Amino acid sequence: MINRIRDIRRQKGLTLADVAARCAPPTTAQTIGRLETGMRSLSLGWMNRIAAALEVDPQLLVKAEVDSEPQIIARLGGSGAEALAKPMSAVFPVGPGSAQLVVMTVEASAGEYRAGDQVWLRQIDPEDFGRALNRDVLAPRPGGRFAFGRMIDRDSDRVALLPPGIGQRQVVIDHPAWIGVAELLVRSL
Repeated sequence: MINRIRDIRRQKGLTLADVAARCAPPTTAQTIGRLETGMRSLSLGWMNRIAAALEVDPQLLVKAEVDSEPQIIARLGGSGAEALAKPMSAVFPVGPGSAQLVVMTVEASAGEYRAGDQVWLRQIDPEDFGRALNRDVLAPRPGGRFAFGRMIDRDSDRVALLPPGIGQRQVVIDHPAWIGVAELLVRSL
């Protein structure tokens, strides 16, 4: 089985020893090296341990025989664009934890968002709402509706959002089961 452990590890700037130490329970750098080169079989247990250590979804570690995913071929630094010595698989950035990602598409321009944009959001539970202050969030409302905007206030079980655009009125949502915090904007050029 071909895996993407090496690509993901390098993209995150980690060494074999770093990944080995992050595994629960910790393992050796040699074991991680054997797993990423295919010299040792990548079982489901190892896949889950390494995915947790790399803070990615376990299915990102496995790739098809044919490279059909996007490739990172260059990096832009202070002195301009430079080619990578060897292309790497592009990995969707995911943060720690097992929170679910959701996507909102933008149909009509509003504030800094343009028609055609996709906003990727990470769902968080009510106990974590405080860390979403001054961030753009998507909140579920009764009847299958949603509210989107900058979270400007949180008071026990209520959140207040200011929708994007000029002259918008504050929206208050009581007892949302979760909110999605904007993490990534995908925009066509």
